[in-house]
Amino acid sequence: MEEKLFDCIILGGGPAGMSAALYAQRGNLKTAIIDSSALGGQPVNYLEIENYLGFPSIKGFELSDKFEEHIDKFKVEKFTNEEIQSVELNGEIKTVTTLNKIFKAKSVIIATGAKPQKLNIKGEEEYKGKGVSYCAVCDGAFYKDKIAVVVGGGNSALEEAIYLTRFAKKVFILHRRDEFRADRIIQARVFSNEKIEFVFDAVPVEILGENGKVTKVLCKNTKTNQTFEIITDAIFPYIGFLPNSKLFAGEILMDEKGFILTDEKMKTNIDGVFAAGDVRKTPLRQVITAVSDGAISGVFAVKYIEEKETLMKEKSMRI
Repeated sequence: MEEKLFDCIILGGGPAGMSAALYAQRGNLKTAIIDSSALGGQPVNYLEIENYLGFPSIKGFELSDKFEEHIDKFKVEKFTNEEIQSVELNGEIKTVTTLNKIFKAKSVIIATGAKPQKLNIKGEEEYKGKGVSYCAVCDGAFYKDKIAVVVGGGNSALEEAIYLTRFAKKVFILHRRDEFRADRIIQARVFSNEKIEFVFDAVPVEILGENGKVTKVLCKNTKTNQTFEIITDAIFPYIGFLPNSKLFAGEILMDEKGFILTDEKMKTNIDGVFAAGDVRKTPLRQVITAVSDGAISGVFAVKYIEEKETLMKEKSMRI
């Protein structure tokens, strides 16, 4: 099996991973990105991004392309479509094994991201990006004077529903129970918002559309099993995120949901291992915060290796 040696390996080629690669490579580390698919991450699926500083409006794949062009300028090595089989993160040298290669490095940055938990109902995949969205902050402005449905009952769902009322003329909150689990202060805000209508004890069972756009959501009452429709232009599921962190279970400290715990320098509990972006426990999951995390992790990966090399030199001089 082919073996490759690096100073820093970054797992994940989304905004956090590419930002980390840029800073690590500019810090004179031999750096590589490994991704199970093409580079780009979640932004590739966004029709348009209007909240990334410096770009009043840019398509998600265009922004991702610019990120990749930037790291290409610094000759970051890229290994795409590499399915990771196992990782060994403890010790001075870290090992990442894919189907065909063994990667070894002095430091590892985990930037594998998180994915929104899906509804797993008919029409969800078909209308993704065409009325089905997992980010109100990203896409809310596209539904000015239209109708939107938010699915969920936690803080994120209610906060995003409030955000959507800046644009939509009406927002339905669809929740499977008869009461929300969100903080009381947030509940008070949604209940006082005239644009929000509540549909309790109900779940979506199918997303319907015409001409490539969402037009309605078929729902079912969880108590009576009676079905009904909500006419809408968009549906925003907020039933949680799933971190892509299973690969690191047992080695990296995580919270109860599987998000990786780091300090402000993006350090994990293992020396030389960092985490950045949506895979770590963070209060905000946006492209711009992922890029920021990546920059921090890249800088401190450089510092980690520099400190290790300095200690080795000092030790050899004493011998």
